[in-house]
Amino acid sequence: MPAPGSIDSLCASVADYLDPGLQSEIRRAYDFAVVAHGEQKRRSGEPYITHPLAVAGIMAEMHMDHQCVMAALLHDVLEDTGATKADLAQYFSEEVAELVDGVSKLAQINATSREHAQAENLRKMLLAMTRDIRVILLKLADRLHNMRTLGYVAREKQRRIARETLEIYAPIANRLGMDSIRRELQDLGFQMLYPLRYRILEAAVRRVRGNRKEIVKTIQATTTQRLAQEGPAGLVEGREKSLYSLYVKMRDKRHSLSEIMDIYALRITVDSADKCYRALGVIHNLYKPVPGRFKDYIAIPKANGYQSLHTVLFGPHGVPIEAQIRTHDMERVAEAGIAAHWLYKSGGERAQHRARVWLKGLLEMQQDAGDSLEFLENVKVDLFPDEVYVFTPRGKIMILVRGATAVDFAYAVHTDVGNRCIAAKIDRRLVPLSTPLENGQNVEIITAPTARPSPYWLNFVVTGKARANIRGYLKNLKREESIELGLRLLNRQLLSYSLTLDDIFPERLQFLLKEFGLENLDQLLEAVGLGNRPALLVARRLVPDREAKEEEKKLEAGDSARQPLRIKGTEGMVLTFAKCCRPIPGDPIRGFVTAGRGIVIHTERCKNLAEFRGRPECWTEVEWAEEVRAEFPVEIRVDVENRRGVLATVAATISDTNTNIDNVSLDDQDGTICSILFTLEVRSRYQLAHIMRRLRTLDMVLRIVRGKH
Repeated sequence: MPAPGSIDSLCASVADYLDPGLQSEIRRAYDFAVVAHGEQKRRSGEPYITHPLAVAGIMAEMHMDHQCVMAALLHDVLEDTGATKADLAQYFSEEVAELVDGVSKLAQINATSREHAQAENLRKMLLAMTRDIRVILLKLADRLHNMRTLGYVAREKQRRIARETLEIYAPIANRLGMDSIRRELQDLGFQMLYPLRYRILEAAVRRVRGNRKEIVKTIQATTTQRLAQEGPAGLVEGREKSLYSLYVKMRDKRHSLSEIMDIYALRITVDSADKCYRALGVIHNLYKPVPGRFKDYIAIPKANGYQSLHTVLFGPHGVPIEAQIRTHDMERVAEAGIAAHWLYKSGGERAQHRARVWLKGLLEMQQDAGDSLEFLENVKVDLFPDEVYVFTPRGKIMILVRGATAVDFAYAVHTDVGNRCIAAKIDRRLVPLSTPLENGQNVEIITAPTARPSPYWLNFVVTGKARANIRGYLKNLKREESIELGLRLLNRQLLSYSLTLDDIFPERLQFLLKEFGLENLDQLLEAVGLGNRPALLVARRLVPDREAKEEEKKLEAGDSARQPLRIKGTEGMVLTFAKCCRPIPGDPIRGFVTAGRGIVIHTERCKNLAEFRGRPECWTEVEWAEEVRAEFPVEIRVDVENRRGVLATVAATISDTNTNIDNVSLDDQDGTICSILFTLEVRSRYQLAHIMRRLRTLDMVLRIVRGKH
């Protein structure tokens, strides 16, 4: 019999399902890895090759194909030896080389921190996984063996790897339905991250195990007997919950161990889905079910393809027992997840399909994420799905994260639906877009062709896909608005030279772009629009020296053709109105160019302008356009006599002027006088003056002042 942990042992384990010719390919990969790793040792002092062999053994347990087993043997050669991806492609195949490259860390990362480097490597692996799902199976097997042997590394590294395992790899295993690997990763991670808590909890469970185990044995025997009598005979097993799941339950619900009674679970496996429901009836007749604790994951499977009936029973002596009822195929998929596809050649298709749907979502998030940290943040959100099940108007089931809103639902249906949604109906009733969804609801999204995502949505969406799409849309929108504003600012400066951007020689423009390190004109205009490059300086660099000198003479003589920038109110996110003075059309205004934010508009009398007086290069002349159609927030303080119904009277008077009230706050000064602060949305100073005149006609109004902060 071959020695455990040897190449002979590995070949013996794959002999059950691989042809002898493929086994010889695995031996070739082993020989290559042995030579490549040479005298390298693990922290334990063992030859390094023992680790790839162990990972390949885990792959063999899953009945993975020969290429995956070969990649497991070779998975560290790109990182730790002089071998290259081209070498692997030449000696083995392009497919093996891609698998190994997918699990290899990036050799050179210009990362600003360890967190950024970790995020960049995880992004690389997850994107490789979207091309070939076997990459993540390899990485999970690699991480599982590393966790089993983590005791040999330094304590700080133990904690870092354990935390990463609990935050990333165990949730990925759960997302892919690989329950057995998920449980082991969680318990090993818990043991390494919190060794004292682990030992205390383990000892406490051991103390209460005796009595509980006898109760479970009694229930197991009684249930087996009753199932045999009633017809749907099946295998009944008693299982102890993992220490990590107990710890999480104690931590999240703030319970002691004595308050968590379902330490043990009963699992019943039968031949068919029909018998699952019959078995459920049998055990509900035998032991009373706990109300509200039944879940049907057969009719509505979990996002990872998991199927089972869950119920909680009042057992003997009042001890609640969780029971899970499923078919043998469901049991195999529950334990192996997507690996069931290779392990059993059947039963894993549902998990495979759902995994690919999730991976498609990962690709979308990658395209919209700003950097690897943002991408990783969005992935983490999707890795902890406490699920809610809702229906589309056509009856299709959608599975979302608990706490998901109507906007999350819209993006789950399709990105375009999310981008264009304006309202939502839940069970045929109009609700705010921020409304959290609940199980069983029917959700309908109302869209409009001209609608677009709002930055406010980021305050309540919870799914990674929705967050990534909203951020990506707003980022592109801001870029387009920056380019448009930059063009206006630059042309306004060039106008003083009697030029426009179209009059600039392409050679001069290309020279300036090269000098600034920019690729195209849009990047230059975006930098100008965002305030990162002053339009005045860019204009001076674009015009010939002769025109620039003539312009300077005109400026000295007080003669300038430069026109102020006309503000329309529709410039978008690259032009903001200061909250300190809240300018509205009709107010004299000044513009201040702020790097990264574009232009900030203040009133000329704003007190906050004093600190900017010494920076004239950042000022830009602005004025209101003749037609401004947007509405602007403005604050007014109304001092009134404190009497019954005064707020309703004042608000109704404002509303009669066809003005929207955005916010109201009250300040009771001395019991007889009350100050009401209104935030109104107005189109001009004339509208504001009209509102104030109407309010002064009320006998309870003592004073009206426009707020200036």
